[in-house]
Amino acid sequence: MEIEKTADGSYTLFVPELDEHYHSVKGALTESEHIFINMGLKHSCAENPHILEIGFGTGLNAFLTSIEAKKGKRNIFYTTIEKYPLDMETIKLLDYPNLIAPEENELFYSIHNAGWNSPQTVSKHFTIEKIEGDFTEYRFREGYDIIYFDAFAPEKQPEMWSQKLFDSLFSILNENGILTTYCAKGAVRRMLKTAGFTVERLPGPPGGKREILRGTKITINKTENE
Repeated sequence: MEIEKTADGSYTLFVPELDEHYHSVKGALTESEHIFINMGLKHSCAENPHILEIGFGTGLNAFLTSIEAKKGKRNIFYTTIEKYPLDMETIKLLDYPNLIAPEENELFYSIHNAGWNSPQTVSKHFTIEKIEGDFTEYRFREGYDIIYFDAFAPEKQPEMWSQKLFDSLFSILNENGILTTYCAKGAVRRMLKTAGFTVERLPGPPGGKREILRGTKITINKTENE
């Protein structure tokens, strides 16, 4: 595992075995803020959203979400699953609190120090449940409002991008729930549509990918029109 500085000054990790980065080299922070916070959390109409993240990774998405929870005074319950948790030494080297919000340093490490496999309240507005497990085998409960789909790219981990798994994610979302992902490949878009999502191709992060995807679960109107 190697630490690399991205174009916006934030750091990411490179996995030589997969020849893959955890985030875009065009900007790790810029990518996460755009795809998951601006196009995901801020777009959701849920007052106190339940969020599911596929791929906890460096904890960047969770940290940004916890900061936004405080700003918006929204009580967020955040579930995330990770098969290969990172060690604390690596987490510290990424230096996210100093770059993003030095005043939230304690919050960042509370998220990473929270125990696995049971919910932990780390701030007034943020409770996290970190699951150490395999997304392809885990059975999630229903009732999510937002899904951050942040797995490694389809060509690196094809088992994470299957019709069966997208069908499952659709089934556990609440009505009007949304899924956001950085991957805008045609095959992924078609799988989301087949699962039942209404899919939008949205502009990607500044300086990064040209497009991203957001899927919304809208079944009431579809049923009425049938």
